[in-house]
Amino acid sequence: MSEDINGVSMLVRREIEALISVPILQAFIKEIGEEKAMKIVEGVVQNLAMDAGKMLADVAGGDSLSDLEKVLPFFSQGGALEIEPPVIGQNKIEINVTRCAYAEMYKKHGLEEFGFLLSCGRDYALFKGFNPDIKFTRTQTIMEGANHCDFCLSDGKSR
Repeated sequence: MSEDINGVSMLVRREIEALISVPILQAFIKEIGEEKAMKIVEGVVQNLAMDAGKMLADVAGGDSLSDLEKVLPFFSQGGALEIEPPVIGQNKIEINVTRCAYAEMYKKHGLEEFGFLLSCGRDYALFKGFNPDIKFTRTQTIMEGANHCDFCLSDGKSR
């Protein structure tokens, strides 16, 4: 039986990645120091996320906020995130994530100190890859201990 990676949920992909990458990262931290190792991994994660954002724009059929709105359900697949109904404005989308299975997964494996770097840290680059003109802000994350994540995406013009 041949499996395609697209048949595997993003949550399972992140779990597999974490179980492989964190021990490697820990070894690099031991050899070259935490600051340098984390900076290298951050760069790799950012590049991967930027590429994923470009692919997401292709899947969405465009890179506008309206196109992004069409692919929002992708982020919750497999129960990865529970979100309140998005607030869709003329030129912005506000999303509150109330449950994050990614944070739960990192905690289950005792890897929560790496969760932000490997998951949440992708978001800015993902949206930049989707459309560099979309502004993304977030003031808190569940991964960092907040009770919800607050995403705001805006394009600065009317839709």
